[in-house]
Amino acid sequence: MKAAVVRDNSDGYVDIKDVDLRPLKYGEALVDVEYCGLCHTDLHVASGDFGKVPGRIIGHEGVGRVSKVAEGVSNLKVGDRVSIAWFFKGCGHCEYCLTGRETLCRNVQNAGFTVDGAMAEQVIVDANYAVKVPENLDPIEATSLTCAGVTTYKALKVGDARPGQWIEIVGAGGLGNIAVQLAHNVFGAHVVAVDGNEKKLEAAKKNGAELLIDRHDSDVAEQIQEKVGGVHSSIVTAVNKDAFTTSVNALRPDGKLVAVALPKGDMALNIDKTVLDGIQVAGSLVGTRQDLAETFQFGAEGKVKPIVRTCKLDEINDVIDEMKQNKIVGRVVVDFTK
Repeated sequence: MKAAVVRDNSDGYVDIKDVDLRPLKYGEALVDVEYCGLCHTDLHVASGDFGKVPGRIIGHEGVGRVSKVAEGVSNLKVGDRVSIAWFFKGCGHCEYCLTGRETLCRNVQNAGFTVDGAMAEQVIVDANYAVKVPENLDPIEATSLTCAGVTTYKALKVGDARPGQWIEIVGAGGLGNIAVQLAHNVFGAHVVAVDGNEKKLEAAKKNGAELLIDRHDSDVAEQIQEKVGGVHSSIVTAVNKDAFTTSVNALRPDGKLVAVALPKGDMALNIDKTVLDGIQVAGSLVGTRQDLAETFQFGAEGKVKPIVRTCKLDEINDVIDEMKQNKIVGRVVVDFTK
């Protein structure tokens, strides 16, 4: 089968190679991939930012049909449409797995990083961790919900988003455009969108953002404080460490910063503001299987509609260049059906 694998030198790109899959093991299923989105995390993996994994098949925004099941599988059948997400599998018995915090499992496996992912014609999944995709949800759009959707949904929950609040979404790209829709359509909040790309800001406006701010302005936090009195929470999806500092300053008292993006470096945190304003800072790491099922349902109900376009597998390195140049609004999805 054809697959996109990390190069031996981990230079940030992938090679398209013929790969043979091993036989299925107990409790596993074989999935014929239909579509797989390309995420910024894939670029981190291809560059060795989390540790070098040459030869690894990338991809954790996968959607496909089950074509074979092994012994011990009772929750899936041939023909089911399922997802292949970044949270590929937990140990199932640690304190995190047993208390609804399975993504924090210390023995977690991640699709496209610690195990082979979905940027291939076929992928092997653990049947217990492959979340079903509703049949009335567009499978191309479902790819974005598998990662960007569930990640931002979880972040909004971590930020304790509530109806009528002001929520800042920093970065209006692949994650941010979905975060805007979820904040507005699911949580009933008012949205401030911050980005440096005019097209992304315009898309955010169409998706429900009421206040748009260019991140290149020198007074982003001041504008937010002046116009809405500060935000109740800020969801930072921009891969820019300075955005974290700005977002802390945009919070109103008792506000919460939710860190999602993974830029290198440290964020500055003003101690006086943190203590005197009761500021909270929290990290949010993707979402659980239940979070993903809920996110899919929002998509099926039309409450969130990812911005997507498709490409062929052999065009993937061109798409990587587009991502690096910040030219993509939404997500580019590799089509394996043609």
